[in-house]
Amino acid sequence: MSTERRGGRRDDRGGGRDRSRHGDDRRPPRIDPARRAAYDVAFAVEAEDGYANLIMPGILKQHRLAGRDAGFATELAYGALRGRGLYDAIIGDAARRDARTLDPELAVALRLGVHQALAMRVPAHAAVSETVDLVRAVHGRGAGLANAVMRRVTERDLETWLARVAPGTSRESLAIRHSHPAWVVGELEHALRHDGRAGELTQLLEADNAPASVTLVARPGLVDRGALVEEAGGAPTVYSPLGVTLPGGAPGDVASVAEGTAAVQDEGSQLAALALIHADAALADRARPDDAPAGSVIDPGERWLDMCAGPGGKAALLAAAAAEGMATLDALELHDHRAALVRRSLKAIPEGVATVHRADARTWSPDETYDRILLDAPCTGLGALRRRPEARWRRSIDDLDALVDLQHALIAHAGSLLAPGGVLAYVTCSPVLAETLDVVEASGLATVDTRVAVASATGTTPGEWGRGPHVQLWPHAHGTDAMFIQLLRRA
Repeated sequence: MSTERRGGRRDDRGGGRDRSRHGDDRRPPRIDPARRAAYDVAFAVEAEDGYANLIMPGILKQHRLAGRDAGFATELAYGALRGRGLYDAIIGDAARRDARTLDPELAVALRLGVHQALAMRVPAHAAVSETVDLVRAVHGRGAGLANAVMRRVTERDLETWLARVAPGTSRESLAIRHSHPAWVVGELEHALRHDGRAGELTQLLEADNAPASVTLVARPGLVDRGALVEEAGGAPTVYSPLGVTLPGGAPGDVASVAEGTAAVQDEGSQLAALALIHADAALADRARPDDAPAGSVIDPGERWLDMCAGPGGKAALLAAAAAEGMATLDALELHDHRAALVRRSLKAIPEGVATVHRADARTWSPDETYDRILLDAPCTGLGALRRRPEARWRRSIDDLDALVDLQHALIAHAGSLLAPGGVLAYVTCSPVLAETLDVVEASGLATVDTRVAVASATGTTPGEWGRGPHVQLWPHAHGTDAMFIQLLRRA
C-alpha cells in the first residue's frame, strides 16, 4: 500500500462526535450516509461476492448521495477494499487477535475506520467515533472492541504502522505494505523481470493502489474524439487515438455515452482492439497499397469474430471499425446476462454489422472461417487491480490451473477458425506468464510483431513497445491496465 495519502479529502461534512473515552454507550447511533454507503459496498463484496464497480452506483443512488458525499463514499469503500491486507495486519495487531477471526460486519467496519484514520484527512476522533457508531448499527455488539482497536490505531501514523507490521523488504513484507497477496507479488515480479523491468515491482504495486482515471472511447465513425473531448470536458489520452480522460464526474451523464457512440473503456483495452484493427501493418503479405490512407486497411467483406465478447467494450470498438471498412462481426458470449450487455454496447452500431450469439466459444462452428479474431481470454484479472480492488483477494494460485486449461482450449479452437492469411489477437488483462507467453508458446501458432500494429494505431515507433513480438502494458509505465496483446497466425 502506498504511503502517500491519496485524495486527501478532509471530512468536514459533520459528525465525528468524540466518543473514544466513553466506550460502548447506548445512545442510538446517527450514521453518516456516506460512511453507511461505503460499508454497504464493502460488505457486499466481502460477504456476497459482489463487485464494487457494479454495486457502487446503485448504493449511491439508494442513499441519495451526489457530489462530495458520493466522492467520499467511493474513496472510502475502494480504499478499504484495496488496503484489506495491510489494514487486517494493523487491526490484528491493535486487537491482539487475528483479524480473520472477527465477524465480517466488524472486520469491514474496522477496515473503513482504519482507512479514514491512516489514509484520508479524517480527524482521529471522527474516525474513532464514526466507526464505533457504525459497528453498533450494523453489528449490534462489538462497539467496545471497535473503540479500543480504533484508539490504538490512531496512536500511530501510517509510516509507524508500516514499520511495525511490514518491516524489511521480503516478499511477505512487500505484500503487506502494498496490500497484495504474496503469491500475486511473486507472479508480478516474475512477469516484470521477464519483460525487462526488473526493479520496478514497487512502482507497479503502488500503481495498483492508485485509483484509475475514468477513460472514454470515441467509437470510430460514430463520434469524433475532438468533439467528445469538448462534450465531456476531458483530455485526449496519451496513446489511443480514440481515448478521452475525464477529470471526474459521472460518465453516464455524457450524452455520447448514453447514446452508445462513446463508452467507458480503459486505454489499454482500446489498444488491444486497435492492434487487431491495425494488424495489416505487421503482416508482410498484407502490405498497404501505395494509395492506401494512413491507418488500418480493411478489405470489404472481411469476417471478424470476438470469441469472449462480454461485457462488450472491445466488441463495440471492433464493430464500429468493421462498419467503416464494410466488414462484419460475430460476437460470442456464453452467459445470457453478459450477452445482453454486449447487445447494449452495440446499440449505436449500424444494422447488419454485428451479430451477438449466446454460445460456447470452445465449440463454435460457423459456416465460414474468419479473417480477424479477438480472443480476450478469461483470466485472473490481475492487470486491472486499480479498477477491481477486490480481485486480488478473490483469486488464489489454485485458480490458475483451471483458467490456463480454458485459455489453451480457447486458443486452440481460435486457430482452427482462422481463414488462410487471417490473424488472431490473443489478449488477457493479466501479465502472469502462465496466462500469456506460456499459452502462446503452446498454441503452435506463429507470432506476429504486435509492436508494429500498436505503433501504427498510436503513431509511435515499434521500439517504444518493448522487445516484442508481444506488447505488455503496465499501469506504472503506460497508465493503463496491464494488458497482454499478441497477434498470431496459423503456422
